[in-house]
Amino acid sequence: MDTKTHSDLQEQLTAYIVGKKLRKTEERYTILQQISEYPGHFDIISLHEKLESLNFHVSKATLYNNLNLFIEAGLIVRHFITPQNVQYELRSLAETHQHLICTYCGDVKEIRNQALKTNACNLKLRRFTPEFSSLYIYGTCSRCTYRMNRDRRKREKQETQKKIK
Repeated sequence: MDTKTHSDLQEQLTAYIVGKKLRKTEERYTILQQISEYPGHFDIISLHEKLESLNFHVSKATLYNNLNLFIEAGLIVRHFITPQNVQYELRSLAETHQHLICTYCGDVKEIRNQALKTNACNLKLRRFTPEFSSLYIYGTCSRCTYRMNRDRRKREKQETQKKIK
């Protein structure tokens, strides 16, 4: 991410912190700096490892608390890919794509489809004010489909050989 965008994120965070009368801590700004360097999705474990590799020691509890703060401030979004797989992403990046999620291997691919984005933005919803949208399409990736078909053919071949004997 470029310096201008990162400074915009810092300004947005500062405005939110001041408005909520919270402390401006080094941890918050360092965590935000590292998040802004991710090109896409990240999880708590990879963020923690990245900070540790920079000799910036912070507990996972502090990370969770700050990620929740960043979500409230509108800086990042939380993606519940699966119940076991929670990922985060800068909000500015999340609004540009949709997600294809393989229900077998958990692989997440991103697609950019302006028509889907436009349709989602133009929805008229009663008693609801949307802030942003994100689309998740669950299915089977081509790699898993190939693997399942290969395994099925292998089982069928083995069953046929058993019947012949």
